[in-house]
Amino acid sequence: MELSAFLTSVGINSAIAVLLFLLYSVLRKQPGNLNVYFGPRLALASERQNYPPSLLRYLPSPSWVVKAWETTEDDILALGGMDALVFVRIIVFSIRIFCIAAVICMFLVLPVNYYGKEMIHHDISSETLEIFTIANVKESSEWLWTHCFALYVITCSACGLLYFEHKSISRTRLAYITGSPPNPSHFTVLVRAVPWSAEQSYSESVKEFFMKYYASSYLSHHMVHRSSRVQRLMNDAERICRVFKSVSAEQKSKPCLLPCFCGAPNSFDILSNEPDNVRGNIGLDVSNLATEKENAVAFVCFKTRYAAVVAAEILHSENPMLWVTEMAPEPNDVLWSNLSIPYRQLWIRKIAVLVASIAFMFVFLIPVTFVQSLTQLEQLSHAFPFLKGMFKKKFISQVVTGYLPSVILILFLYAAPPTMMVFSTIEGSVAHSGRKKSACIKVLYFTIWNVFFVNVLSGSVIGQLTKLSSVKDVPKHLAEAIPNQVGFFMTYVLTSGWASLSVEIMQPFFLLRNILKKFICRIKNNPPNGTLSFPYQTEVPRLLLFGFLGFICSVMAPLILPFLLIYFVLAYLVYKNQIINVYKKSYESGGQYWPIAHKTIIASLVLTQIIALGIFGIKKSPVASGFTIPLIVGTLLFNEYCRQRFFPSFQKIAAQVLTQMDQQDEQGGRMEEIYQQLKFAYCQFRLISLDLCNIRQADQQRDRDGIRDSEAETAEIGTAEQQVDDTGTADCYMDRQGPISK
Repeated sequence: MELSAFLTSVGINSAIAVLLFLLYSVLRKQPGNLNVYFGPRLALASERQNYPPSLLRYLPSPSWVVKAWETTEDDILALGGMDALVFVRIIVFSIRIFCIAAVICMFLVLPVNYYGKEMIHHDISSETLEIFTIANVKESSEWLWTHCFALYVITCSACGLLYFEHKSISRTRLAYITGSPPNPSHFTVLVRAVPWSAEQSYSESVKEFFMKYYASSYLSHHMVHRSSRVQRLMNDAERICRVFKSVSAEQKSKPCLLPCFCGAPNSFDILSNEPDNVRGNIGLDVSNLATEKENAVAFVCFKTRYAAVVAAEILHSENPMLWVTEMAPEPNDVLWSNLSIPYRQLWIRKIAVLVASIAFMFVFLIPVTFVQSLTQLEQLSHAFPFLKGMFKKKFISQVVTGYLPSVILILFLYAAPPTMMVFSTIEGSVAHSGRKKSACIKVLYFTIWNVFFVNVLSGSVIGQLTKLSSVKDVPKHLAEAIPNQVGFFMTYVLTSGWASLSVEIMQPFFLLRNILKKFICRIKNNPPNGTLSFPYQTEVPRLLLFGFLGFICSVMAPLILPFLLIYFVLAYLVYKNQIINVYKKSYESGGQYWPIAHKTIIASLVLTQIIALGIFGIKKSPVASGFTIPLIVGTLLFNEYCRQRFFPSFQKIAAQVLTQMDQQDEQGGRMEEIYQQLKFAYCQFRLISLDLCNIRQADQQRDRDGIRDSEAETAEIGTAEQQVDDTGTADCYMDRQGPISK
């Protein structure tokens, strides 16, 4: 790829990103968009307030950048939990390591690559990107020691940073667990594959079993019922309650043009006119619905955390497929529909999902091969002769080779996360966080395979399959192929990185829905959006993919490093802003994404070293090759140390810590309160009626009154901050009602 084509892609993506960031800084300050960019709490607080128009509301301002930068890790932990903190720490780690890599490689390796061969350099804009890669270094060059030295610096820095991050995150995770309110999941064990008995029900079998073997620590249990019909009715009732709370008198009197967007409030107007006895029959009688057939699954609660951990880890039967126990997920995290899956089917489902995932990856070879054809105009012109005249125009050829391939691949990749979420659901995960984590791993493998390996192979190796005579030749062929594909990787970072961050902060789907509700459905008092959970299954793989590309290309094509650094800095600001304002924590995995990040970083380092070994072999540098082998061994030993030292603390909680927490609760007199909480924490069905909806609506009104009282008390502070901050209405909202107190 020519440098001019790459610069065209830089210009297009930069213009899109800057335009969307400026547009966001204006739209976020409009009162009508509060429920899009600031979440339910702030929108509810300012629902009935009238704000006079101001010119400052229509001028771009960097206030959101300042607020995101000033947000501390404690704020992130309080708002988003451990998963959000781990996500931010992955970004911070990437910024640190690629700052080191950029300094070393840009000032030491890049000049060696550019002047690696004796040649006449043309105007820099007409140079190809391969000139800046290690492919331009001549064989047996004495300057290859710079690449080996840079590889050592990057590897040692990455391992050192990983070690300190492990210690910091482990310490923070432990403090978060011990400092949080008592969690019902710490006292509860999920029991699956309860043996069937003709003499007694599943519930009686569970009670008899745990009363016999855990008489001193057993507290109670909750059976899981087949919830297909019941849960559907409950969800419908919840939805009706939410609509009743959001419908105002003005909305009831106005017809809706698009019921599919508005929720069809007219049907509830008819319902509200029915006699009281008809409305009374709408309530759901859980006592009748809960008589659904029991599953061989139960949540068993214990009196102490230590007893629950012991019960979860012990093998309870000679047949390991019976009385299977594990620590229960948090109540809000339970995926009730998957609890009905028989335990003996899980291994079959996992194999089926693995086969389906592999098949999906191979089907995806078709669009990736098509994308690679766009980067080679000569082959494309030969296949389609009628395009030759169009490709003679310089700007069109630059757009086709520099911008279009990455855009098309990204559009195809949008199908991967929802597909992997479906696969993870079929796999049988019992928790929403577990399903999201499983989907995250699948998406990560999928994107690395298609964005890196398939592009490299389809661009250089597939056409030369006869050269792949053995496995030992793979590093050599990867080393030959990657410099030819570095242009595509750089444009992918721009398109999938810079542009995607601007789209993420704009929230186009919810913004469009908000506009349709206001101008099509004519809903003036637009209720806030529902709770949005952070999309870890898409964003964590994207971060790790860019880190993977950064490590691979750092020594071979260091020109990618400045663009990666810009992406990670923007990601640091954008995602902190989204965690503060948009996304809300409903459940979490307790920082389980950090081990995934660690394994990916180690794999990236080892693969980088193996490819470097192949490069040094091609360039006939035995000294550099000899120094690379100990680096590979050392990286693997460091990974094994971390696996033994840090990974167990992410999987289990130490018995010493659990015992101390139990003792503190007993001394503080909180055990009875915890036992009362456990009685209802894992109830599968909840009684929902119109009377309960009225009670909740009254509670909401009292909360609003309390918020308005707090606004009156802080009016002077808000006015002073509004005078200092020239960012308009929304920033004044955040100063007074934002989630972060100053």
